[in-house]
Amino acid sequence: MAIMTYADAAKAGLAEEMRRDPHVWAVGEDLGRGGVFGQYGGMLAEFGPERISDAPISEACIMGAAVGAAMMGTRPVVEMRFSDFALCAIDELVNQAAKARYMFGGQARVPLVVREPIGMWRSSAAQHSQSLESWYTHIPGLVVVCPSSPADNKGLLKTAIRSDDPVVYMEHKGLWPVEGEVPEGDHLVPFGKANVLREGRDVTIVSWSAQVHLCMKAAEQLAKDGIEAEVIDLRTLWPWDKDRVLASVEKTGRLIVAQEAVSVSGFGAEIAATVSETLHGALKAPVKRLGAPRIPVSYAPPLEDKARVTADQIAAAATALVGR
Repeated sequence: MAIMTYADAAKAGLAEEMRRDPHVWAVGEDLGRGGVFGQYGGMLAEFGPERISDAPISEACIMGAAVGAAMMGTRPVVEMRFSDFALCAIDELVNQAAKARYMFGGQARVPLVVREPIGMWRSSAAQHSQSLESWYTHIPGLVVVCPSSPADNKGLLKTAIRSDDPVVYMEHKGLWPVEGEVPEGDHLVPFGKANVLREGRDVTIVSWSAQVHLCMKAAEQLAKDGIEAEVIDLRTLWPWDKDRVLASVEKTGRLIVAQEAVSVSGFGAEIAATVSETLHGALKAPVKRLGAPRIPVSYAPPLEDKARVTADQIAAAATALVGR
């Protein structure tokens, strides 16, 4: 094991894949300077400008070129800087990359990874703070990944690069400096396999990305009151680990889904509906969803905080479900 930050773990994973496979390359704005968050720092010196490729400020152009390059046999890693900016390239991703394999009868594949940093980050305001993961889970043909730890950010990115399907890879901006143990060597994390971070008997809490850390904090608070919460990190939203979630809720009889994204039409609703439809007879209480209100994220920190789902809110919801 090595101690790495979330950002450095992903960089290590990308570098390993580029050394392993000469068809892997990265393209985006300012990559030669290390990327906006430093997640490509030093890579230009090792791999050169043909594989760490700086692009003009045109997300549609970047994505369109990468989709074509992927269909011709390379494995591009596309840096979109912010998930908000990726909306400029939504046609190339949603109407072209996601559908190519199906529309060409499997004769063409698009092994493409699109890195889209998500989430609130030090007063970045409404155009730089969105969590849009649920948009992509709605699109057939796309894989959607939301790592929460340095180890997963390395292992999932390596798996994404080796995938023959387009992967929307959503890293939370607030996690870049977070440190943790990261396995050395060829560490791969499979898609569709959730991670049970804490076992419990009273309530299941499901989340992903940075919100997972707040769920763990809430679980620690609950334990002091004698409530044992089981915390599940989905890791990938599509595919998502239905079996693991259902097994947990069947044991606890209660479910909370916590997300940073706006609650309305969020992926938490998909989880809640699946559990309610499948285990309605086993539930001891209605499923509870926690998410942001349907408002733009403000620049002002006090207003930004109004859009956050806190550990205290999660703990209070769990206490209410358990009935203590």
